[in-house]
Amino acid sequence: MKVLLTGAAGQLGHALRQQVPTGVELIATSRSGSGADGDGLIALDLADAEACRAAVNQHRPDWVLNGGAYTAVDKAESEPELAHAVNAGAPRAFAEALRETGGSLLQVSTDFVFNGAQGSPYRPEQPRDPLGVYGASKAAGEDAVEQLLGSNGRGVILRTSWVMGPVGRNFALTMLRLHRERGASGQPLAVVADQVGCPTCTHTLAQACWRVIERSAGLSADSSSALGPILHWSDAGAASWYDVAVAVGELAVDLGLLECAAVVNPITTVDYPTPAQRPSYSLLDCTDTRRALALEPTHWRTALRQLLAASV
Repeated sequence: MKVLLTGAAGQLGHALRQQVPTGVELIATSRSGSGADGDGLIALDLADAEACRAAVNQHRPDWVLNGGAYTAVDKAESEPELAHAVNAGAPRAFAEALRETGGSLLQVSTDFVFNGAQGSPYRPEQPRDPLGVYGASKAAGEDAVEQLLGSNGRGVILRTSWVMGPVGRNFALTMLRLHRERGASGQPLAVVADQVGCPTCTHTLAQACWRVIERSAGLSADSSSALGPILHWSDAGAASWYDVAVAVGELAVDLGLLECAAVVNPITTVDYPTPAQRPSYSLLDCTDTRRALALEPTHWRTALRQLLAASV
């Protein structure tokens, strides 16, 4: 089975490349064609729709695993055209080409397609209602996959939330750096405490992605229910950004990565204004996906500990 992977130099791409299943021929791409942890990547700019179509026509993959994205939530407010080109234009181009070649698409999406107003976990079938440009661009990408590949069952959307890994740029590694810098000097951190969701480690997310492809391709039968066209996956539990920041300090000290953690003070969203509005509650209901994939969830603190240990 041949899989074309986008975003291979990113934090999710790194984890996906570490877990390639037996029998998969991986065609790994990144924007520049290189990555921090190795060469051998093929250049593919997701903002170039024609290049995306050409990649499918050239390599004829059985699956495109679209793990690349424009993820700069605040910057997207000032770069809407680029955000939509990458997050909506690329999946549309892949879907158009795959509809002709006969391949399938796994589109990685986000909790930011919801507005966060309902105050309870979102189920896959609920309507999208994004708040900002980033969420709107990802929602448009989902819509393209549904329009072009939904009728033949060859498009799968996997939403996730608060992605963090041992490499790249993410909240966990930023907090680790700030704890290291400020813990020694006694300076506190101020972190938003009224936005609730769930962190997702790239290791567990990559496992879910590969399981989706294996199940859909009939390579794995250890499941009690069929996959739907839209899936939700995150680690288990719920947290605010404040909770995660505190946990990073506690776990880093326990792992010997820090001598002392910084004090973390909770603040509100109003206290920390940003260009993009974020959902206040974006927890995803992953019950059906976990059952369908036959994967046991990992609590976010356990996954975070593994992440920090692997970041050394």
